[in-house]
Amino acid sequence: MEKSSRRSFFKVAGISLLGISGAAPVLNSFAESQVSHTVEGSYVKNESTLQAKRWGMIINTKELSEDNVPSIIEACHKAHNVPNIDNKKHEVKWIWEEEFKHAFPTVNHDFLNERVENLKFLVFCNHCNNPPCVRACPTKATFKRDDGIVLMDFHRCIGCRFCMAACPYGSRSFNFENPRPFIEETNPLFPTRMKGVVEKCNFCAERLAVGKIPACVEAANGAIVFGDLNDPESEIRQVLKENYTIRRKPALGTGPSVYYIV
Repeated sequence: MEKSSRRSFFKVAGISLLGISGAAPVLNSFAESQVSHTVEGSYVKNESTLQAKRWGMIINTKELSEDNVPSIIEACHKAHNVPNIDNKKHEVKWIWEEEFKHAFPTVNHDFLNERVENLKFLVFCNHCNNPPCVRACPTKATFKRDDGIVLMDFHRCIGCRFCMAACPYGSRSFNFENPRPFIEETNPLFPTRMKGVVEKCNFCAERLAVGKIPACVEAANGAIVFGDLNDPESEIRQVLKENYTIRRKPALGTGPSVYYIV
Protein backbone atom coordinates (compact mmCIF):
# COMPACT_ATOMS: atom_id res chain seq x y z
CA MET A 1 0.00 0.00 0.00
CA GLU A 2 1.37 3.42 -0.94
CA LYS A 3 2.37 5.64 1.95
CA SER A 4 -0.21 8.25 1.06
CA SER A 5 -2.89 5.58 0.85
CA ARG A 6 -1.97 4.27 4.29
CA ARG A 7 -2.19 7.76 5.73
CA SER A 8 -5.59 8.22 4.17
CA PHE A 9 -6.76 4.90 5.57
CA PHE A 10 -5.76 5.72 9.08
CA LYS A 11 -7.32 9.17 8.85
CA VAL A 12 -10.59 7.63 7.78
CA ALA A 13 -10.30 4.94 10.45
CA GLY A 14 -9.71 7.54 13.10
CA ILE A 15 -12.62 9.68 11.99
CA SER A 16 -14.86 6.61 11.86
CA LEU A 17 -13.92 5.73 15.41
CA LEU A 18 -14.88 9.19 16.53
CA GLY A 19 -18.30 8.67 15.10
CA ILE A 20 -18.72 5.23 16.63
CA SER A 21 -17.67 6.09 20.11
CA GLY A 22 -19.78 9.18 20.59
CA ALA A 23 -17.61 10.01 23.59
CA ALA A 24 -16.01 13.35 24.34
CA PRO A 25 -12.26 13.38 23.71
CA VAL A 26 -10.33 12.69 26.85
CA LEU A 27 -8.15 15.72 26.37
CA ASN A 28 -11.23 17.85 26.04
CA SER A 29 -12.36 16.59 29.40
CA PHE A 30 -9.25 17.39 31.43
CA ALA A 31 -10.25 19.72 34.21
CA GLU A 32 -12.89 21.03 31.88
CA SER A 33 -14.13 23.85 34.02
CA GLN A 34 -10.77 24.78 35.42
CA VAL A 35 -8.37 25.26 32.52
CA SER A 36 -8.50 26.07 28.84
CA HIS A 37 -6.81 23.80 26.34
CA THR A 38 -6.51 22.81 22.70
CA VAL A 39 -7.23 19.40 21.19
CA GLU A 40 -3.48 18.89 20.80
CA GLY A 41 -3.11 18.78 24.56
CA SER A 42 -1.35 22.14 24.81
CA TYR A 43 -3.23 23.86 27.58
CA VAL A 44 -3.63 27.58 27.71
CA LYS A 45 -1.51 28.58 30.68
CA ASN A 46 -2.94 30.45 33.61
CA GLU A 47 -1.60 31.60 36.95
CA SER A 48 -1.95 28.25 38.68
CA THR A 49 -0.59 25.96 35.93
CA LEU A 50 2.67 24.20 36.83
CA GLN A 51 5.15 24.55 33.99
CA ALA A 52 8.53 23.13 33.01
CA LYS A 53 10.73 22.81 29.96
CA ARG A 54 11.09 19.08 30.56
CA TRP A 55 9.26 17.29 33.35
CA GLY A 56 11.09 14.45 35.07
CA MET A 57 10.77 12.21 38.10
CA ILE A 58 13.05 10.50 40.62
CA ILE A 59 11.98 7.38 42.51
CA ASN A 60 13.93 7.07 45.75
CA THR A 61 13.75 3.34 46.33
CA LYS A 62 15.32 3.77 49.77
CA GLU A 63 12.14 5.54 50.87
CA LEU A 64 9.75 2.95 49.44
CA SER A 65 8.25 0.22 51.57
CA GLU A 66 5.37 -2.22 51.72
CA ASP A 67 3.51 0.48 53.63
CA ASN A 68 3.66 3.33 51.11
CA VAL A 69 3.91 1.59 47.72
CA PRO A 70 0.29 0.35 47.67
CA SER A 71 -0.98 3.83 48.53
CA ILE A 72 1.10 5.36 45.72
CA ILE A 73 -0.34 2.96 43.16
CA GLU A 74 -3.85 3.42 44.52
CA ALA A 75 -3.58 7.22 44.32
CA CYS A 76 -2.62 7.05 40.64
CA HIS A 77 -5.24 4.50 39.66
CA LYS A 78 -8.05 6.19 41.57
CA ALA A 79 -7.21 9.58 40.04
CA HIS A 80 -7.33 8.16 36.52
CA ASN A 81 -10.16 5.65 36.75
CA VAL A 82 -7.88 2.70 36.08
CA PRO A 83 -10.00 -0.47 36.18
CA ASN A 84 -9.20 -3.29 38.59
CA ILE A 85 -9.35 -6.35 36.35
CA ASP A 86 -8.30 -9.68 37.89
CA ASN A 87 -7.58 -11.36 34.56
CA LYS A 88 -3.82 -10.76 34.13
CA LYS A 89 -4.13 -10.95 30.35
CA HIS A 90 -6.60 -8.05 30.35
CA GLU A 91 -5.41 -5.95 33.28
CA VAL A 92 -4.76 -2.23 32.80
CA LYS A 93 -1.84 -0.63 34.66
CA TRP A 94 -0.56 2.91 34.83
CA ILE A 95 1.94 2.29 37.64
CA TRP A 96 2.97 -1.07 39.06
CA GLU A 97 5.74 -3.01 40.77
CA GLU A 98 8.52 -4.88 38.97
CA GLU A 99 11.50 -6.89 40.13
CA PHE A 100 14.97 -5.46 39.49
CA LYS A 101 15.87 -8.11 36.92
CA HIS A 102 12.81 -7.18 34.86
CA ALA A 103 12.94 -3.41 35.41
CA PHE A 104 16.66 -3.20 34.61
CA PRO A 105 17.47 -6.24 32.48
CA THR A 106 20.54 -4.60 30.94
CA VAL A 107 22.27 -4.08 34.31
CA ASN A 108 24.75 -6.72 35.47
CA HIS A 109 23.03 -8.90 38.07
CA ASP A 110 26.09 -10.68 39.50
CA PHE A 111 26.45 -10.34 43.28
CA LEU A 112 23.68 -7.80 43.46
CA ASN A 113 22.94 -6.13 46.77
CA GLU A 114 20.31 -8.25 48.55
CA ARG A 115 18.01 -5.31 49.26
CA VAL A 116 18.02 -4.23 45.62
CA GLU A 117 17.63 -7.77 44.34
CA ASN A 118 14.48 -8.28 46.40
CA LEU A 119 13.10 -4.79 45.99
CA LYS A 120 9.92 -4.11 44.04
CA PHE A 121 10.49 -1.13 41.73
CA LEU A 122 7.70 1.22 40.78
CA VAL A 123 7.58 1.40 36.99
CA PHE A 124 5.41 3.30 34.51
CA CYS A 125 5.75 5.41 31.37
CA ASN A 126 9.21 6.99 31.19
CA HIS A 127 8.06 10.00 29.16
CA CYS A 128 11.10 9.54 26.97
CA ASN A 129 12.89 12.44 25.37
CA ASN A 130 12.97 10.41 22.16
CA PRO A 131 9.80 8.29 22.43
CA PRO A 132 9.53 5.46 19.87
CA CYS A 133 5.80 5.13 20.63
CA VAL A 134 5.15 8.57 19.13
CA ARG A 135 6.91 7.64 15.91
CA ALA A 136 5.01 4.35 15.70
CA CYS A 137 1.51 5.77 16.14
CA PRO A 138 -0.17 6.13 12.70
CA THR A 139 -2.96 8.44 13.89
CA LYS A 140 -0.92 10.69 16.21
CA ALA A 141 -3.07 9.51 19.10
CA THR A 142 0.10 9.43 21.16
CA PHE A 143 2.22 12.52 21.07
CA LYS A 144 4.88 14.42 22.99
CA ARG A 145 4.26 17.88 24.38
CA ASP A 146 6.86 20.63 24.47
CA ASP A 147 7.37 19.99 28.19
CA GLY A 148 8.33 16.35 27.55
CA ILE A 149 5.10 14.69 28.65
CA VAL A 150 3.96 11.90 26.32
CA LEU A 151 0.18 11.81 26.16
CA MET A 152 -2.60 9.75 24.66
CA ASP A 153 -5.63 11.16 22.89
CA PHE A 154 -7.86 8.12 23.38
CA HIS A 155 -10.36 9.51 20.91
CA ARG A 156 -7.83 9.17 18.10
CA CYS A 157 -6.63 5.70 19.11
CA ILE A 158 -7.70 3.02 16.64
CA GLY A 159 -6.39 0.16 18.77
CA CYS A 160 -3.65 -0.96 16.37
CA ARG A 161 -1.23 -1.30 19.32
CA PHE A 162 1.79 -0.23 17.26
CA CYS A 163 2.75 2.01 20.19
CA MET A 164 2.75 -0.98 22.54
CA ALA A 165 5.08 -2.86 20.23
CA ALA A 166 7.38 0.16 19.97
CA CYS A 167 7.60 0.83 23.72
CA PRO A 168 10.62 -1.04 25.15
CA TYR A 169 9.31 -0.70 28.70
CA GLY A 170 5.90 -2.37 28.43
CA SER A 171 4.40 0.83 29.81
CA ARG A 172 1.13 0.68 27.90
CA SER A 173 -2.04 -1.27 28.46
CA PHE A 174 -4.79 -2.22 26.05
CA ASN A 175 -8.45 -2.33 26.93
CA PHE A 176 -9.44 -5.77 25.71
CA GLU A 177 -12.82 -5.30 27.33
CA ASN A 178 -14.98 -2.43 28.51
CA PRO A 179 -13.06 -1.13 31.55
CA ARG A 180 -15.90 0.89 33.07
CA PRO A 181 -17.59 -1.95 35.04
CA PHE A 182 -14.22 -2.64 36.70
CA ILE A 183 -13.72 0.87 38.11
CA GLU A 184 -14.33 0.66 41.84
CA GLU A 185 -14.88 4.37 42.45
CA THR A 186 -15.20 6.69 39.46
CA ASN A 187 -13.38 10.03 39.63
CA PRO A 188 -15.64 12.53 37.84
CA LEU A 189 -12.68 14.83 37.13
CA PHE A 190 -11.06 12.34 34.75
CA PRO A 191 -12.72 10.57 31.82
CA THR A 192 -13.26 6.83 31.69
CA ARG A 193 -12.15 4.93 28.63
CA MET A 194 -13.68 2.39 26.32
CA LYS A 195 -12.84 -1.02 24.90
CA GLY A 196 -10.23 -1.07 22.15
CA VAL A 197 -7.92 1.80 23.14
CA VAL A 198 -4.41 1.93 24.56
CA GLU A 199 -3.63 3.90 27.69
CA LYS A 200 -0.71 4.82 29.93
CA CYS A 201 0.61 7.15 32.65
CA ASN A 202 0.33 10.82 31.71
CA PHE A 203 2.49 12.39 34.48
CA CYS A 204 -0.85 13.76 35.74
CA ALA A 205 -1.02 16.39 33.00
CA GLU A 206 -4.57 17.20 34.08
CA ARG A 207 -3.39 17.97 37.64
CA LEU A 208 -0.43 20.07 36.48
CA ALA A 209 -2.87 22.13 34.46
CA VAL A 210 -4.63 23.22 37.64
CA GLY A 211 -1.52 23.65 39.78
CA LYS A 212 -1.34 20.23 41.43
CA ILE A 213 1.61 17.82 41.54
CA PRO A 214 1.11 14.26 40.27
CA ALA A 215 -1.03 12.03 42.48
CA CYS A 216 1.79 9.50 43.01
CA VAL A 217 4.17 12.25 44.15
CA GLU A 218 1.59 13.58 46.58
CA ALA A 219 1.00 10.09 48.03
CA ALA A 220 4.72 9.27 48.25
CA ASN A 221 5.48 11.83 51.00
CA GLY A 222 8.95 12.61 49.66
CA ALA A 223 9.85 9.25 48.15
CA ILE A 224 9.20 10.61 44.66
CA VAL A 225 10.63 13.90 43.39
CA PHE A 226 9.06 15.65 40.42
CA GLY A 227 10.36 18.73 38.63
CA ASP A 228 12.00 20.46 35.68
CA LEU A 229 15.04 18.55 34.42
CA ASN A 230 16.11 21.56 32.37
CA ASP A 231 16.22 23.91 35.37
CA PRO A 232 19.61 23.61 37.13
CA GLU A 233 18.13 25.23 40.24
CA SER A 234 15.18 22.84 40.55
CA GLU A 235 14.88 20.31 43.37
CA ILE A 236 15.04 17.41 40.96
CA ARG A 237 18.38 18.60 39.59
CA GLN A 238 19.75 19.03 43.10
CA VAL A 239 18.72 15.48 44.00
CA LEU A 240 20.34 14.18 40.82
CA LYS A 241 23.56 15.99 41.70
CA GLU A 242 23.69 14.45 45.16
CA ASN A 243 22.68 10.87 44.37
CA TYR A 244 23.70 8.06 42.06
CA THR A 245 20.74 7.19 39.88
CA ILE A 246 19.95 4.71 37.13
CA ARG A 247 17.44 4.70 34.31
CA ARG A 248 15.72 1.87 32.49
CA LYS A 249 17.46 0.64 29.32
CA PRO A 250 19.39 3.88 28.65
CA ALA A 251 21.41 2.24 25.86
CA LEU A 252 18.32 2.25 23.64
CA GLY A 253 18.61 6.00 23.26
CA THR A 254 15.04 6.81 24.21
CA GLY A 255 16.13 9.19 26.96
CA PRO A 256 13.87 8.18 29.87
CA SER A 257 12.80 11.06 32.14
CA VAL A 258 12.38 8.77 35.15
CA TYR A 259 15.38 8.14 37.42
CA TYR A 260 15.86 5.70 40.29
CA ILE A 261 17.95 6.13 43.43
CA VAL A 262 19.02 2.63 44.46
